[in-house]
Amino acid sequence: MKEARDDRGTGVTGPIRVLLADDHRHAREGMREIVSADPAFEIAGEAASGEEAVHLAGRLLPDLILMDIHMPGMGGFEAVKAIKTARPQTKIVMVTVSDDAAHLFEALKKGAQGYLLKNLNPSAWRDYLRAVACDEAPLNPDLALSILREFGARKASMAPPSGEAPNVRTAEELTPREREILLEVASGRKNREIADALGLSEHTVKNHLKNILQKLHLDNRVQLTRYAYERGLVDPEG
Repeated sequence: MKEARDDRGTGVTGPIRVLLADDHRHAREGMREIVSADPAFEIAGEAASGEEAVHLAGRLLPDLILMDIHMPGMGGFEAVKAIKTARPQTKIVMVTVSDDAAHLFEALKKGAQGYLLKNLNPSAWRDYLRAVACDEAPLNPDLALSILREFGARKASMAPPSGEAPNVRTAEELTPREREILLEVASGRKNREIADALGLSEHTVKNHLKNILQKLHLDNRVQLTRYAYERGLVDPEG
């Protein structure tokens, strides 16, 4: 059985505990059926609103939350922000029928680790969720490009405040090998693909990735991808 790392610091503890958040009962039933088919996962609870998702996230302490974007009252974006503020180690994947880059950009900005389209096949869901839970899920390169172009357009429309201090987190702190791996991550490659491309073991890639995240004060691969595009390390035009 695939086991999740314990965010509370006690080591491996068991299945990946999942909270489902969607205001439609049938949508939750569909997600429950997909997730429950894999013994790697355990349904920790279900929420029918953003407010309930925030409450249950604090009470049940799930490893992973599947969050619908559009819910009455507190929507998915606001719920993500509230949950990540209170418990940043909780991983959140947005579930949506749309691949609108603006929506996905907003979700990532609020702290979500990824996204799933509701029309994807169930095995693709489970593979992706396992990867997210283990910090190994790459961002789809085409979608990453759309999101980061959206970010670039928003950034260009806003003049920086006068005298704004530069961000102290720079890629100059990275070794040449770490920079190579950062670029591979930004291209959407998985650890195994990066290892093959650079002639390294997958274990070595994971160690480098951990060091990169620590040096840049980032939390996950999605943030690394955004970092690389924001600082011009990757050409958004490909």
